[in-house]
Amino acid sequence: MSPEQQRGEATVDLLLTTALRVFAESGQQGFTVNAVVSAGGVSLGSLYHHFGSFDGRAAALYIRCMDELCDRMVSALTRCRTARTGVRAWVTAYLEFTQEHRDMALFLHASACSGYLVAHAEEIGAAKAEKFGTVMRWLEVRRERGEIAPLPAPVVEVLVMGPLTEAARRRLSSTYEIDLTEAARYLPDHIWRSLRPEPV
Repeated sequence: MSPEQQRGEATVDLLLTTALRVFAESGQQGFTVNAVVSAGGVSLGSLYHHFGSFDGRAAALYIRCMDELCDRMVSALTRCRTARTGVRAWVTAYLEFTQEHRDMALFLHASACSGYLVAHAEEIGAAKAEKFGTVMRWLEVRRERGEIAPLPAPVVEVLVMGPLTEAARRRLSSTYEIDLTEAARYLPDHIWRSLRPEPV
């Protein structure tokens, strides 16, 4: 990698790290192009050079946070040999990520209705498909073995991720109270029960 490429990657990293910090400290209202540029000590031109627009930068940050979360879940899942231990590890990894990386989890959840997700839907969808492809392939093997109920892949994703995203949303919100450590004692087994095959 050339020195110029190294500087470019360092600038991208700085802009994304700064953007996450600005969002965590100032919320959606304070998450502006000027705030990010000022906090990062870089030029406005640099931001547009690397991301094309402020929405492009927000989409890149979303993909970075999603990658971190997915890597944690995929790593936990694929270390397990049985469907039950894998699903439980997947659930636990998501809850632990939310506890340990609140800023990234908050950005992911707050972005759900943001315009940049729509504007960059293809790019984000491709990044998610790549990560979740590993999960779906792991699940497909267990479905073929009869370890998991014969459900469509999107339904499996909803059964696992639905309770997790709601638990995380409540933990990250100032409106609700939920203890994720306590949730981690109950959700893995309850979610697994929704996926296990019916007894013959």
